[in-house]
Amino acid sequence: MSRLPGWLHEGARVLDPEDREGVIQFIGEWEDPATRRIIPEAVFLRPEGGGREWIVPDHQALREADPR
Repeated sequence: MSRLPGWLHEGARVLDPEDREGVIQFIGEWEDPATRRIIPEAVFLRPEGGGREWIVPDHQALREADPR
């Protein structure tokens, strides 16, 4: 496992590679259904206030969102 930056934790607001803002719900193992590859540190995001969750397999693709 790689070391996660300090700002990357559950509850943090981040921007994904498509500039969508989300709140980290969970960081953990995920199996890509297309490739069956196990991703050990996938990031599960949800829009602030609720909505449909999405997964970013590579945490290095995320950026810290500006504080409100």
